Amino acid sequence: MASHFKTPDDGSVSGGTARHASVPSSGRGPAHVRPQHGGDESYHAPQANRHAASTPHSVSAHYIPVVSEPANGEKNKRDARFVETDPYDLSGRRSGDPKKRVGRIISAVLFILGIALIVTAAGMWIYNQWQYHEQDVINEELATFADVSDDGQTSPQVDWEGLKAVNDDVVGWVQIPGTVVNFPVYQGETNDTYLRTSAEGTYSVGGQIFLDAENTAPGMVDAQSIIYGHHMRNGTMFKPISDMTNQEFFDGIDTIWYVTEEKTYELEPLLVYKTDGSDVNARRFNFDSTEGLRAYLTDLLGKASASRSDASDVIARTSNVLTLCTCNYDYSDNGRTLLICVPKAAE
Repeated sequence: MASHFKTPDDGSVSGGTARHASVPSSGRGPAHVRPQHGGDESYHAPQANRHAASTPHSVSAHYIPVVSEPANGEKNKRDARFVETDPYDLSGRRSGDPKKRVGRIISAVLFILGIALIVTAAGMWIYNQWQYHEQDVINEELATFADVSDDGQTSPQVDWEGLKAVNDDVVGWVQIPGTVVNFPVYQGETNDTYLRTSAEGTYSVGGQIFLDAENTAPGMVDAQSIIYGHHMRNGTMFKPISDMTNQEFFDGIDTIWYVTEEKTYELEPLLVYKTDGSDVNARRFNFDSTEGLRAYLTDLLGKASASRSDASDVIARTSNVLTLCTCNYDYSDNGRTLLICVPKAAE
């Protein structure tokens, strides 16, 4: 099968050699006006036309081939060159070239994998949001067991009986006015007990705020008591502790409340520093003497990201501290940010 587009060629005769065109003798609108010079002189076409007429017509001069004729004359056979250069023939059928078939398969597989990855990522995001929502629900329910003042001038008033009815591992309540930090504090047999477990014993992504298992309950008994909480990416739990590495934010916090059944502690920030999860020096609870604690705090002051302007003077009067610890992401998810607080009475 051959298919061509014909180039317009008014007045030409296809096939054969064109002759000189003379003016028709009839009066039906001649192509050119015959000269009025008299005689039997014939009028010839312009020189350019005579030159063109003297050249034999060829296919390449007047036609643009789209598909060449099959070599064997079979009408329905596809041109071999066309099959090699295009994945489809004119009838819309796919090429039988093995390389192109492999390419189509790879493209389809990659497309399916791309869709699967998008669906998986969307599913994970939805699941994480649901987990964060469930954690918020737990925290909101527990928050109802304490009354806190709007201005932060009064310590939280805690319903200890109600909290113990939920879980009698509760040892205290920590609050930082002006932030989301307002939680009961638990102490488990190990530091994994409440890492991912709620007060009711179910799995929760943020667990509970808890006192180090090696500290003497209910806290503020040892030279250093450490309370842990997750740094949640939605800004909840102990996220404000990480924010206190910013000096301006640090300076805006002047009170931390820690309340137990027996006593209420009004504290304030001393310094905040960052380290990694393998730093055993961060978990020192007791020292040979008060001077040993003060030397320890002075050493941490040199590593502080933010601190009080009079930190050295305050350290010289300190005999025990409360440290709030959370994770940070400066050490490949193994970082720790620690806020050391001192009782205001130490001033």
